[in-house]
This record gives sequence, structure tokens and C-alpha cells, in this order.
Amino acid sequence: MRYTITGRNMDITKALRNIIEDKLNKLNKFFEENTEVLVTLSVNKKRHIMEITIPIGGSLIRAEVETDNMYRALDEAVDIVERQLVKHKGKLNKKHRTDKLFKDDFLDNDISDDEDVINIVRSKKFALKPMDPEEACLQMDLLGHNFFVFFNGSTEEVNVVYKRKKEGTYGFIEPEF
Repeated sequence: MRYTITGRNMDITKALRNIIEDKLNKLNKFFEENTEVLVTLSVNKKRHIMEITIPIGGSLIRAEVETDNMYRALDEAVDIVERQLVKHKGKLNKKHRTDKLFKDDFLDNDISDDEDVINIVRSKKFALKPMDPEEACLQMDLLGHNFFVFFNGSTEEVNVVYKRKKEGTYGFIEPEF
């Protein structure tokens, strides 16, 4: 695996880089050698944030952990990635079988999980009225939701606004075709 390790608001020491690579080598049993792993470390006051992103084909395996200790964040992020891989192995197997992104013994090993079944228990329909992103954020706050789907009157596309983890900030998602 190839590692790209970057730091925001911090310097990556050689010792920290070696520890990260050693922990991520635990994932070697899943991926082929040419798989790229993107690791971003950031420190904001007393919060240590670790992001691990592994692009595979058109999909992403991603984990983001925020703790008070970078080493704990690393352990938790690697565990999350490993759980995602095992949980979604069936889907990954079907989707990326010919891409040679995963090792054959990982894809061939049959582990059946009851968690692999996606069970949609509720469906909603609602009218989309044209509005701008700011109005959509106000509607979302009034409803007490974490996200809001709306029809953007200026672009004539369906967009999504969502609350970010940082207090008082919002995100905006628009489709790209």
C-alpha cells in the first residue's frame, strides 16, 4: 500500500509517520500493493482528528475520528476501516471483482453477516418548492433536522444542505453529472 500522510496545523514527525504506517499495515491483508491510502491528521485546540480515506474504483472507504489523543484516534480509525471492509465485503466483491483492488483471499473468504442486509423501514415523499440554500437552511432549522433536500430555484437542480459538526456551520451538496 502507498501512503500519503498530511498534517493540518501540525508537523508529521518521522516517528508518527512510522507508527501510522505500522498500524495501517494491518490492512495489507485486504488490499493489493498498489492501493493508495490518504491519511490526514489535524489538531484543533485539544481535539485530535484522524481521517483515513481509501479510494477504490468509484467508491471510498473512509473513517474520521476525533479524540483527545492522536494515537487513540489512529487505533479507532483503523478499526472503523476494517469493520467497513468486512461489513460491506459482499458488495465490494460484486462491484470490484475484476478491478484487482482487493486480495483474492479476502474476497473469496465467505463470512456471512446478518448486518449485510439493508432494511429500509420508512419511505417519505414531499413536495419540492424552489428556494435558495439560505432559505433551505432556515427550513432545516425550523424542522429540527440535520439535513434538508430542496429544489434550487437558481440552478433548477435538487440540492442538499446539512449541519456540520462545527457549531453553526452548514454544508451544501449539489449533484455533478
